[in-house]
Amino acid sequence: MNKLADDCFNQVEDLMSTAEALAVLRDRIVTVTQDRLEQLPLAQAQGRILAADVTSALDVPPHDNSAVDGYALRHEDLEPDGPTRLAVQGRSAAGHPFEGKVTAGQTVRIFTGAVMPTGADTVVMQEDVEQVAGYLTIPPGLKLGANRRHQGEDTKQGDVVLRRGRRLRPQDLGLAASVGHGALTVYRPLKVGVFSTGDELAEPGAALPVGSVYDANRQILMALITGLGAEVSDLGILPDDADAVRAGLDGAAKTHDLLLTSGGVSVGDEDHVRGAVEALGHLNFWRLAIKPGRPLALGQVGGAAFVGLPGNPVAATVCFLRFARPLILGLAGAVDLDPVLYRVTADFDYEKKAGRREWLRARLDCAAGRGPRAVLFRPLGSGIINSLVQTHGLVEIPEDVTQVKAGEPVDFLSFDEVAS
Repeated sequence: MNKLADDCFNQVEDLMSTAEALAVLRDRIVTVTQDRLEQLPLAQAQGRILAADVTSALDVPPHDNSAVDGYALRHEDLEPDGPTRLAVQGRSAAGHPFEGKVTAGQTVRIFTGAVMPTGADTVVMQEDVEQVAGYLTIPPGLKLGANRRHQGEDTKQGDVVLRRGRRLRPQDLGLAASVGHGALTVYRPLKVGVFSTGDELAEPGAALPVGSVYDANRQILMALITGLGAEVSDLGILPDDADAVRAGLDGAAKTHDLLLTSGGVSVGDEDHVRGAVEALGHLNFWRLAIKPGRPLALGQVGGAAFVGLPGNPVAATVCFLRFARPLILGLAGAVDLDPVLYRVTADFDYEKKAGRREWLRARLDCAAGRGPRAVLFRPLGSGIINSLVQTHGLVEIPEDVTQVKAGEPVDFLSFDEVAS
């Protein structure tokens, strides 16, 4: 089955801006999990993508209640210009409502969350009154309806409280519970297979031959994919052998919705991924006006979508976060694909070429008395994994900006925003 509408990647010749690339992804991705649904109890639904709207079965709160510990009374009984003395008659606690009715000259002891007694319309906080021998003295100035929460002020019965396509967070599960849902209909996880490529790569923990490096990309990418709620398969390292690469991709495409590789998609003698993908399906290069990153390879292998990321760890991570991440979310059924960029202050000077979007690794300095300031990690090389560890995120500099001066506002993409 074709995972992408009308081969959406087969159209790019000139350099493409980040905004244009993301617009194509948003417009042409199809949800491949749309017929793969399951119902999960709330405790198991964290991080999954909602497949059906959630409607409230009741008003929340289901009754008028008190927002504080205090005394429920009739506002009309209060003296406007002096203290008021009322008799205390009974109590209303959470789960144990007062069964009578508040009448003229009476008040009821009430606790936070307890049902407002019939006849009462206002609550005075306990610290604002004096009680002596069963009588309450209330100072003037209490407003009508003070400290009273109204039935349905949070949610009305029949309201759609969660929309299809939402990635479920803890607070979403709490909201679903509050309106009476113990289980939710979600999409089954997208199946993503991850390869690394290259004879120079060794598995961490094994002996490291001369001229080799340990494979870090696969660990970064698999963790990022898992954080998106997808089911990820570790498909290991593809060697620099055309037949082995082709066989590996061909087999993996039969059991996955998306295949993701890092490295091996250039035109060198030992870059065999490109030829394998073209033989098994089709491959297109998006020449993106970005740094770090090279042309982003996208296409299909059999029925699986394919993404080829750069081999350098920083470039692979940046391209994943800004391009592969929304693709994965869209294929999985999510609606909100764009991360939030936060506005912070630059603590650096920087110059760049016009027409290219750049991402700079930075940590946030949140010294007391001033807002967060982005401090660049140096050096800026795209092979320095430490730069991803010792920073909080990426400063994103758009195409039309050629110079940033210390003290100017910049957009900041937090790793916390996109790593889960």
